[in-house]
Amino acid sequence: MGSAAASTPHIPVLIRSLIAAVSPVTGTWLDGTFGAGGYARALLDAGADKVFGVDRDPLALEMAADRAADYGDRLELVQAVFSKMDEVASDLDGVVLDLGVSSMQLDQARRGFSFMRDGPLDMRMSQQGMTAADLVNSEDEAELADILFLYGEERASRRIARAIVAKRAEVPIVSTLQLAEIIEGCLPRAKPGQAHPATRSFQAIRIAVNDEYAELIGGLEAAERALRPGGKLAVVTFHSIEDRMVKRFFQSRAGGGGGSRHAPERETFAPQFTQDNRKAIAADETELADNPRARSARLRVGTRTDAPPGDTDRKALGMPMLKGDR
Repeated sequence: MGSAAASTPHIPVLIRSLIAAVSPVTGTWLDGTFGAGGYARALLDAGADKVFGVDRDPLALEMAADRAADYGDRLELVQAVFSKMDEVASDLDGVVLDLGVSSMQLDQARRGFSFMRDGPLDMRMSQQGMTAADLVNSEDEAELADILFLYGEERASRRIARAIVAKRAEVPIVSTLQLAEIIEGCLPRAKPGQAHPATRSFQAIRIAVNDEYAELIGGLEAAERALRPGGKLAVVTFHSIEDRMVKRFFQSRAGGGGGSRHAPERETFAPQFTQDNRKAIAADETELADNPRARSARLRVGTRTDAPPGDTDRKALGMPMLKGDR
């Protein structure tokens, strides 16, 4: 990231709506997806006594160290996955999760997240473990197709998987533009205003590399354990699968009986969360004008009760399941 980009304040998506939904902001909070630190700073400025800034990406925390120093011991940075946030802090007054990829990660070509600039095919948020190149060069065709379809909702998943396997038989696929070119060759040219043809496939591969759906459910469960009664859980999602999982998590924790076409009849139990507004909060016209990225964002907020944590049926929450997960 260049110096100009680094000096430009990051304005997090739906931040005004989030602060309004969780106010009054007091006590101790945890930002489980710290990124550029926008949500953590907003919480501190709104009245939080302390915020734990958690991120699995060591570079994010390294880049934020100087800015974090402005808040002294009110802001504590911790490298960890948010599914283990209850090992970082407990009895929290609030938890915030922003599930979007940070602009810092997208802007750095060497991180391999973006099809808009060439770089090594990496996509690892933690900078550890399997890379995107490892995945596309090793998974069999059927598994690749399932990843693209289930994680990215890519309709041409089988065609793209077939092309990837054919290309890697000639030469290893090691760069972002190399993969993007293969995907583009399988799809019609995008019309003005349409998303890049590689958007869904890159999303799917990134989710697989970072195990994001399992991490999301683990994070919701960890927040449930870490929050005190009356504490707030606020989650910002950027695509329909994530939003569906968060919605159903809150529904599954709402208590009472009843079922739905997605979940069987449940026994009556004390709710672990309540919601003032069961409908997701979207960006208003003012925010959309300032930040088009907010168009797909959805915010859901729940308030923790004093009931013990519940069990989770991942399939009932709508988590996409690969064959190995079933």
